[in-house]
Order: sequence, then C-alpha cells, then structure tokens
Amino acid sequence: MVSIQDLSVSFGSFDLLTGISFLINDRDRIGLAGRNGSGKSTLLRIIAGLQSPSSGKVDRSDEITIGYLPQQMKVDDSTTIINEVISAFSELTGLAKEIEKCSLEITERTDYNSSEYLKLCDHLTLIEERYHILGGSNYLAEAEKTLTGLGFDRKDFDRPTRELSGGWRMRIELAKILLKKPSLFLLDEPTNHLDIESIQWLETFLSDYSGAVVLVSHDRAFLDAVTTRTIEISLGKIYDYRVPWSEFVVLRKERREQQTAAYRNQQKMIDDTERFIERFRYKATKAVQVQSKIKQLNKIERLEVDEEDTSQINLRFPPAPRSGTTVAEASGLSISFGSLSVLDNVDFKIHRGDKVAFVGRNGEGKTTFSRILIGELEHRGTLKKGHNVRTGYFAQNQDELLNENMTVFETIDHVAKGEIRSKIRDMLGAFLFRGDDIDKKVKVLSGGERSRLALVKLLLEPYNLLVLDEPTNHLDMRSKDILKQALVNYDGTLIIVSHDRDFLNGITERVYEFRNQKIKEHIGGIYDFLRKKKIENLKELERRDNRKVSVEENVSLNKQKYLEKKEYERNLRKLKRRLEESENEIERIEDEMSDIDRALNSADHSSAETNNYYSRYQKLKEDHNREMEKWAQYNHDIEVFLENNNL
Repeated sequence: MVSIQDLSVSFGSFDLLTGISFLINDRDRIGLAGRNGSGKSTLLRIIAGLQSPSSGKVDRSDEITIGYLPQQMKVDDSTTIINEVISAFSELTGLAKEIEKCSLEITERTDYNSSEYLKLCDHLTLIEERYHILGGSNYLAEAEKTLTGLGFDRKDFDRPTRELSGGWRMRIELAKILLKKPSLFLLDEPTNHLDIESIQWLETFLSDYSGAVVLVSHDRAFLDAVTTRTIEISLGKIYDYRVPWSEFVVLRKERREQQTAAYRNQQKMIDDTERFIERFRYKATKAVQVQSKIKQLNKIERLEVDEEDTSQINLRFPPAPRSGTTVAEASGLSISFGSLSVLDNVDFKIHRGDKVAFVGRNGEGKTTFSRILIGELEHRGTLKKGHNVRTGYFAQNQDELLNENMTVFETIDHVAKGEIRSKIRDMLGAFLFRGDDIDKKVKVLSGGERSRLALVKLLLEPYNLLVLDEPTNHLDMRSKDILKQALVNYDGTLIIVSHDRDFLNGITERVYEFRNQKIKEHIGGIYDFLRKKKIENLKELERRDNRKVSVEENVSLNKQKYLEKKEYERNLRKLKRRLEESENEIERIEDEMSDIDRALNSADHSSAETNNYYSRYQKLKEDHNREMEKWAQYNHDIEVFLENNNL
C-alpha cells in the first residue's frame, strides 16, 4: 500500500529522521510512538504527501486514498454542522443532482427511439448504479450515525458551525474523514477533543474498519484497543514491533535488557580472549592457540546497544498549605448561556485531600463547573470556598492562552514573584527547556512544549486545590507518567477533567459524572465507574423488557454460572501452568549459561573446547531469547484472559 524507503528529514544541522524504512500494508493498525518532537507528526505529513523529506522516498499504490487528520487545522465557519459533514459525499451529491437532471429530461422527451434518448437512458443507468454502489441510498443515515457517535445531538445538526468551539469543529473534520472511507487513515491525536463515550465509539469504528490505520495518540487504552503494531521513533531511528502499545513497552524493555546482556557477555569474552592473547603471545607452545584467538576476534561482529532517549521532565508539586476540611460546597447551583441550560440545581461537596475525576460527554458542563470553582463565571445558587483555599488552574486551552510573542523565559518571569524568580532557569531546565530553548518564542513551540510550559506556571506558588482541565492532551507518554506520579504524590485536593482512562486510573478515588444538567457521584476509580455504567445500561434494558425470571430460570442460571466458573478456573490453571513451565525452562537455560561462564573462567582449554563452549553458549542465548518471547506472550494471554473476565 505505502512503502517508506530510506527516508531522512533534516532542519539545518539537526537530523529529525535518519534513513528510516518500513511498509504500511492493507488492514495494518499502526500506532506511532515517541516523545514530543521526535517526528511523529512530520512523518504523517510526509506519508500524506503534504511535506517532502530531505532524502528518501514514499511510494504509494495507484488506487490508495488517504484521510489525514492533523492536530491543528482551519475549518469552515460558513455553514451548518450537517451540511459541512455532507460535503464529504461530494461525489454522491453530484451524482444525485445528475440523476435528477437526467430523469427530468427523460420525462420531457418523446423521441424514444433516437440514439440520443438511448444514450441518455444508458447514462442514467450507469450513474444510478454508481450512486447505489457508493451508498447513495443511506449516506444521510451514515452521516447522522457518525455525528451521534462523535457526541453530537440530533437537535444540533442544523446549528451554524461558527457557534462551535475548536474541539467540536475538529470533530466535524474527523466525521468527514471517517465518512469518506479512505483506504488509509492518518490520524494525529484524534482523541484530544473527544469524551470517553466518543473515544469508545471511535475505537470500535477503527477496529472494524476495512482499510489501514496509522495514528499518533498518547492515550494508552485507545492505542491498545485499536492498534496491533507499534512503530517507535527515537533519536531519528525507528523500531518496529508487531504488537499493540502495552506489549511493545514490555518487549522494548526486554530487548534492551537482552541487548545489554549480550553486549556485556561479548565484552567479557573479548576481554578474556585479549588477556589470553597478551598472556601467551610470546609462548611458543601456545602460538597456534594465540593465532586462532586473534582470528576469532577479527571475525567477531561487535554488538551495540541501541541509543536511548532518556530525557524527561522533573515534576514535583510544592507541599500544599493546609485548608479547611470542606474545600468547596455548592447548593442549588445553576448556570445557563442564553436559552441553553448547562447545570440545573446542582449540589456538590469536596473535602480536603479528595482526588476526583470529572467525566461526561462534551458540553455537559465539566469545564463550565471548573471555571465556576475558580471564580471565572457568574452563576445562580450558592458556592462556598473553604478556609485558606488557594486554587491553581490548568485550562483545557491553556496552550492557546499563552502570549505567543513572549519567549519561554519571559512567560515565566512575567508571573513569577519573590525569590522563586532566581530559580526560573532551573525550573525550565527540569521541564526540558535548556540552553537556547528558553529564548524561543511561544509561537514556535509544539503542543507538548506549550503544555509543559503551562505546567511550570503551576509550580510558581503552592496551591492546596488543583483544578486540571485536560492536562494531558499534548503530553507524550513519558511526560504523562511523570505528571501522573506527581499527582499521586500531591498532598492537596485535586479535580481532574480528563477523557484519558489510563491517566485517571490510580489517581482518583471518586468520579463525578456530568449528565443531563446534573452531577452524579460514583465511589471508586475510573474503571469501576465504566464497569458500573455497563451494568446500569443492562439494568435499563431489563426494565424496558419488564420480564420476570421464574424459579426454574433462576436454577438454570445458577447452574450455568457454576459451569462457567469451573470452565474459567480450568482455563486459568492451564494458562498459569504454561507460564510456570516457561519460567522453569528460562531458569534451566540461565543455569547452563552460568555453568559455561564458570567453565571458561576456571582453567585453560584447547581451541576446540573453547569453540564448543562458545557455540553452545550462542545456542543457549538463542533458546533464551525464544523462551523469553514465549514467556511475554503467556503473561499477555493471562492479562487478556483476566481482563475479558472483568477480574
């Protein structure tokens, strides 16, 4: 489908990508991994044909069609939501007009036997066939299905696009790309502006899609649900793994450990051989062995360990000043924008030390309520802040609120006060703004760099209430992990608005769901909440069905559950036994490798014996690598089995 051959991208003396090559095949599900600035978005633009590489080439098959969604784009503001989405069916709407025109002309003509009339009939037949092949009979239904899947309400389909926020307009562009059904999707951070329900819908759509998908995302759960292959970009090179993100992380760690172990073993063997040569170089009785070992050294293919990008931010929030027991309490709180009611008669209470997540579909009031909490919006009802509450706020569009004409240093220096100003350079350095980076204008920074800069501003003074609205949208995986750990360790009160399930997992212990102008509290983490939601939906179905289960049916159900439990336990035992056997085999191989190491170091050996030892050692290393791959797969099988059984 697409062949990338020896592709390089350079900016002056800086090499972003260096001689990378790989293939994109039909039905591939590829996740591009790498830290901010590693070249993921650049690679997508090159594949889409919107940017040229410095060298190398991209070959695309003649029949390929590409749907590309960038992180940022300009969208049309002169039409309605549904009309803009229907523009994706330009060929279909053109055919519909042509069919109407031809049909009208045929009804008005009376020269039924003329060649022109017959040609017109043939043409109408052809365009009608083409119209039906392209789905002309249901394209409006497809458009509505896609829009509702991405979070739009049917009542809003006729709203002007100029009334929408940037996030909602990006959803329109995503809908248009999905409806065009290209043979290759190139999606750059498609989940940044989606809520959890829309992300789950998109996961299902992409997983079932008949074409290929290449996407950049920092949402682990989304990557694991959609992708089956991961290509990591690191320091200009790529590493291709035929597994989704979570398995890639394990295999990448194992690969580096194996590389390091193999490198150390080879270095030890080289050192031992060189010592032998040096020791017996001038001894006549060892001349043959010395020459043999010299030849052996010359033939060795020297191993190297892949260079690793270890740069990461250093984040720790200042200790939170003590606040009152009640941090914030709302009673009868309501807010409207014109005729649109967002929150209606809401009661809410948060205590000192609470860590909660705000979730719900976009437009349900999560950001609005966050802005009420920090005092940005007027409202009806009462909201009381507790004693000594000091609030730090990270806005969803924080990167857009920065002054683009200021430098990185000026941005922080402008708001820093007191002795903290003497530490600005150190703080910026901890967030990877080093050397000349601090003199860059904000307007040239990537989305991830802007998010990091906004986080620095949160560290300028100690807060005991942090309100973070989508803080991870542009952060790479490593930065997200560091931010997550910092929030786990944070000793103040925390409110996070986020659609990233993996990020929320382990931080928050309560979930507030925004729906239908109300806020509903759920005790537990984000995955507890998602499981409860599925159960609630089943209960709603049962209520609509209004069936009563008889005693006989209950007995049958209990028997079925017992049999399912026995089957589950049997399968789990089988998987664990397979894993244990693999661990035993790995231990046996490692013991034998250690025996060979001791044998080689314990005494002098003939050349033949030494070669036999090295040959056996190499064979054991290959067996060890294969068994480690099996062990990783068995571990994954158990994780998937437990996950599928909701354990």
